Amino acid sequence: MQSKVEYITLELPNGVTAKLDNNMLAIKGPLGECRKDISKIKAQVSHEGNKILIRPLGKKRSDVSVANTARSIIRNMIRGVTKVFTYKLKVVFAHFPVSVKVKGKEVIIENFYGERSPRIAKIVGDCQVTVEGDDIIVKGISLEDVGQTAANIEQVTAVKRKDQRVFLDGIYIYEKGRG
Repeated sequence: MQSKVEYITLELPNGVTAKLDNNMLAIKGPLGECRKDISKIKAQVSHEGNKILIRPLGKKRSDVSVANTARSIIRNMIRGVTKVFTYKLKVVFAHFPVSVKVKGKEVIIENFYGERSPRIAKIVGDCQVTVEGDDIIVKGISLEDVGQTAANIEQVTAVKRKDQRVFLDGIYIYEKGRG
């Protein structure tokens, strides 16, 4: 049984444009522009009119799954320029009051477990990080950048060599969404 390799088609909504130049895909929308280097993706990506076409390089299941991954990445880029991705994190502490500040491209967490030196998490890409009481809100048009920034904040407060059921202090992601 020979299966025919077909294109995966992504339709661009109104107000969204795409540009493909030297394996650099740029999606532009009302909220900004999202760029991605697609040279490492093992699929043929082309742009025609208001459609993006993705074609697997082979006929195997793994080739098709790589093309579907490329479709998901590009779909998230399109969603990002129309609606902002938002991650919400909660600051949890039992004894020592933790303070969180944003300075430039860094999130500074002070007094975590009473430590004198602050813990620093990097902000990736063009994400905006705001602190509202015990909540940290990460917003941006790139899902990869927003997710990595939230993971950096969560991981910098990871407690090692202690029972996590007892030592609950940290910063945890509690909501992921768009808009």
